[in-house]
Amino acid sequence: MKSPILLTASKYLLPILLLFSFFLLLRGHYYPGGGFVGGLVASIAFVLHSFAFGTEATMKILKRKPLSLIPTGLAISALSVTIPILFGLPPMTGLWLEEPIPFIGMIGSALFFDLGVYLVVIGVVLTILFTISLNNLEEKN
Repeated sequence: MKSPILLTASKYLLPILLLFSFFLLLRGHYYPGGGFVGGLVASIAFVLHSFAFGTEATMKILKRKPLSLIPTGLAISALSVTIPILFGLPPMTGLWLEEPIPFIGMIGSALFFDLGVYLVVIGVVLTILFTISLNNLEEKN
């Protein structure tokens, strides 16, 4: 039997942790944080949910297999690295919009690189943990 405290806490912590992970992602190119740390926090949110409600319920929330996030994140990061070449600049040169966006700040290629890392980290962590979890369930049955 699962703890009612865990069930209640994970129901409320999932959106809070996801919001915090998004905050870490957005502040990453100004201060410590970024895609890696934000991706870990988002992964923790989904792992906590899977502890409480089961891996299958968490997979329904994600709507896609976490494995699909890895190539998407790699493509976004690779694109942000190579776009400056089209402007005659070295790879990984930061390109920025001229005006900051309210509540987000400056938007640039560093943010898209961090977004790609964010998706890759979530995809890798959840793929590993969910694979282990599902294999353990199959062995018990």
